[in-house]
Amino acid sequence: MIEKKTPGMGTLALHAGHVPDSETGSRAVPIYQTTSYMFRDSEHAAKLFAIEELGNIYTRLMNPTTDVLEKRVAALESGVAGLAHSSGQAAITNAILNIAGAGDNIVSAAQLYGGTYTLFKYTFKKLGIEVRFADAEDPSSFEPLIDDKTKAIYGDTVGNPKLNIFPFEEVAALCEKYKVPMIIDNTAASPAVCRPLELGAHIVVNSLTKYLGGHGTSIGGIVVDGGNFDWGCGRFPEFTNPDPSYHGMVFWDAFQAFPPAGGANIAYIMKMRLQWLRDTGNCPSPFNSFLQIQGIETLHLRMERHCSNAQKVAEFLKGHPDVSWVNYPGLPDSPHHAAAGKYFEKGMCGGLLGFGLKGGKAAGAKFIDSLKVFSHVANIGDAKSLAIHPATTTHQQLTEEQQISTGVTPDFVRLSVGIEDIEDLLADLDQALKA
Repeated sequence: MIEKKTPGMGTLALHAGHVPDSETGSRAVPIYQTTSYMFRDSEHAAKLFAIEELGNIYTRLMNPTTDVLEKRVAALESGVAGLAHSSGQAAITNAILNIAGAGDNIVSAAQLYGGTYTLFKYTFKKLGIEVRFADAEDPSSFEPLIDDKTKAIYGDTVGNPKLNIFPFEEVAALCEKYKVPMIIDNTAASPAVCRPLELGAHIVVNSLTKYLGGHGTSIGGIVVDGGNFDWGCGRFPEFTNPDPSYHGMVFWDAFQAFPPAGGANIAYIMKMRLQWLRDTGNCPSPFNSFLQIQGIETLHLRMERHCSNAQKVAEFLKGHPDVSWVNYPGLPDSPHHAAAGKYFEKGMCGGLLGFGLKGGKAAGAKFIDSLKVFSHVANIGDAKSLAIHPATTTHQQLTEEQQISTGVTPDFVRLSVGIEDIEDLLADLDQALKA
């Protein structure tokens, strides 16, 4: 007999969170393009609003198409529940606001996506939330920043664009010691390459715009709850005190072992849905959720090609006379090569790489303008190959010192390697370098 086992990544990507529509038999996930939903009767409506029964009320809070998306990504990330947002930036914002307020702080790796760094450095400061930056390449730099007001440790699985790999093991030990959750942005890796919840993280954020959606058609973000943190530990009174905005609900009492979720701890994600999504309204469009589901169905196949192509591009650039350096975790001389082998799926090191041109900033501009197959856009994770000069675009708002801390130098070009034929990608890079 064949022993039953947990479904693999490819099966989950195609089936998790959905069964064919019972009324029509639709095999594809339908687009429920509606604002609201009929209640069976007054008692049904009252139970839904009291969370005595789960169901659809209003698309700002939930939607059947988006529900499949949330369940599917949660399954891919080995989590218990997900909450989709209108953008990755909205997901990151709510992931922090759900547990931190004025007077609190979080400790974050400095090696972040530029938009996240700006949010943490400037916007959260306006809300009274302090973000203290540690060096993810020096795990010992995190602990001195933690105090009794610290509500989370945050980092990117892969620093974008520095391509360092987060020190999961060391930070997981700190989270256990100080009873704080680890929140990880897994966008630059995707769950096909790395699953932070299996490495000690408690919350995972993904930009659905990138590898999960995969086709550059729709903006979105998602927060996945690992169900593996004790929100009743005493550091998070907002989970153990009554919520006056929701008829005195105590989230930890109501959702630490929620029967409709199979007894899982979904307190974090339900608090986010019932407070932050309700009040800030940054929900996704059902049509965007549908498009992202289509992308996820081929995630496991695309990521194999992204990673394979990126490895070959890195090796090609490494030997090119006009290139001064190459940064890619798949190269044996990369300082992050060992960590990639430890934390990533075998043989997969992601689709992002960086390199420096010997001609510096001016050569970088000429190179970008000479590309024909690679597209010059401010995005990553598209099926199409992309290129950008971060110092003058995505990281332009940062000071030179801040740019250097995130891995951005004047000569630096970032590539998001797509799934085209590798011979065409190498030929395009070669002709642009010669130009």
